[in-house]
Amino acid sequence: MSVVIVGGNECMTRRYKDLCAEYRCKAKIYPKMSGCLKDIGNPDLLILFTNTVSHKMIHLVLGEAKDGTRVARSHSSSMAALRSILEAHAVQA
Repeated sequence: MSVVIVGGNECMTRRYKDLCAEYRCKAKIYPKMSGCLKDIGNPDLLILFTNTVSHKMIHLVLGEAKDGTRVARSHSSSMAALRSILEAHAVQA
């Protein structure tokens, strides 16, 4: 399963990837605005950490997301928040 995470803390990027790997997910993480956001591809799950991103960034990513992409939003960008989203949408290894 492919996952794109938008927002969150830059220092937590490695931990986000490791947690996604536990749930058999390949993750791309964009903690801040960059030109790469227009090329998010076609992920199975798009996770938005809304507390750490701007409205402009959310609208840009949602505009790029393809139909059929599941979107999960969380105000918190903690590991517990990511774990609960992954438990709801993915299968643990």
